[in-house]
Amino acid sequence: MAGLALAMFVGLFAFGQQIVGYDDPHGRVQLALLATFTFGVLIGYRANG
Repeated sequence: MAGLALAMFVGLFAFGQQIVGYDDPHGRVQLALLATFTFGVLIGYRANG
């Protein structure tokens, strides 16, 4: 499951503009994706251990 989540994150982060078609000239969508993924990893780590 972690591998799938990582693959989806990398795909959206790198190619999201072409896949989804959003307009992100200042990189705010990529920043939101990075923050969401980071918080998810932290919460998953804390809940697991």
